[in-house]
Amino acid sequence: MEKKSLTNTVIGMLVLVFAVLCVFVWIPLDTQSGLIEKVRGRQAIGDALAPTLACGFLIFGGVMLLLFERNATDQPTVSRAQAGFIARMVGVIVFGVLVMRWTGPALAELVSLFRPEPIEYRLLRVTAGWRHVGYVLGGVIIVAGMVTIVEHKFTRRALLTALIAVSLFIAIFDIPFEDLLLPPNGDV
Repeated sequence: MEKKSLTNTVIGMLVLVFAVLCVFVWIPLDTQSGLIEKVRGRQAIGDALAPTLACGFLIFGGVMLLLFERNATDQPTVSRAQAGFIARMVGVIVFGVLVMRWTGPALAELVSLFRPEPIEYRLLRVTAGWRHVGYVLGGVIIVAGMVTIVEHKFTRRALLTALIAVSLFIAIFDIPFEDLLLPPNGDV
């Protein structure tokens, strides 16, 4: 008797739990405004709209897996090697985000040790250089780390790819918009 695969059920449930937690816990705690705000008599997009919409797509996908693909005969199985690969990828992303979050404040504290008057990262996070230091270092760790995991070795090409990708994101999202703060500077 062949063992029935629960892969789609497990993935669907994990996606649903993650999306629901995001919608009801993370997004309300992390945003200043709601989905749609009334500003000076007109409707404006609120801080919570984009992440809530993204979570809505996740919920839709999770429900589709649970309703229509739960009993599919061609469900993939996840081996130890594949689970390890996923864990390494998640680990690189988590480490990169932590580096992204703490590099700027840590560097400001380090610089303050050698100045008569201490500096505060919160006040510097909008200035060029300071606002990019954590984003660049964390982004390079994430992209180069993921390429390294896939290729099973670190190469200069992985580092160059990461630098180009992060530079493109800065050029697309940071340079044209004065009011936009690259992650994680909005939270610092």
